[in-house]
Amino acid sequence: MALKTQSLSPSKRGRIGTSLSEINVTPFIDVMLVLLVIFMVTAPLMQSGIGVNLPQAETESAPAEEGLTITITKDRFIHMGDSVININLLERKLKEHFAGKPKKIVFIRGDEDIPYGFFIDTLDIIKKAGVDTVGLLTELEELNRRTRKR
Repeated sequence: MALKTQSLSPSKRGRIGTSLSEINVTPFIDVMLVLLVIFMVTAPLMQSGIGVNLPQAETESAPAEEGLTITITKDRFIHMGDSVININLLERKLKEHFAGKPKKIVFIRGDEDIPYGFFIDTLDIIKKAGVDTVGLLTELEELNRRTRKR
């Protein structure tokens, strides 16, 4: 805060000075720019997906917008959205998710290294939950892509 000093004349002896009511915005702008840089650097780091090595096929499959995608990692973790679901609670979570919805569609993104028995157990639970349609997601096979382009 700055003071404006005035010369003391005989008529203004009781008045010493007035304060300026202006805010210095330079430090505020500096702080905002630092925060902007921090958010720009950390935002891409926060968007990490679930690491799954999908099996490759000659045709590429992509989920429809209306279905639910479940991801199964090679460590036997089941991901429904951003949360990890225990296989024992999967049926109840699916019933809660599809309650009141006419179409019950689930897409499974399964790592190619998961045991076949665990995959069948998961598929059985999904069917018990009343899901009408189950789709399997794959990646387009790299070798076939290269040979077709030649």
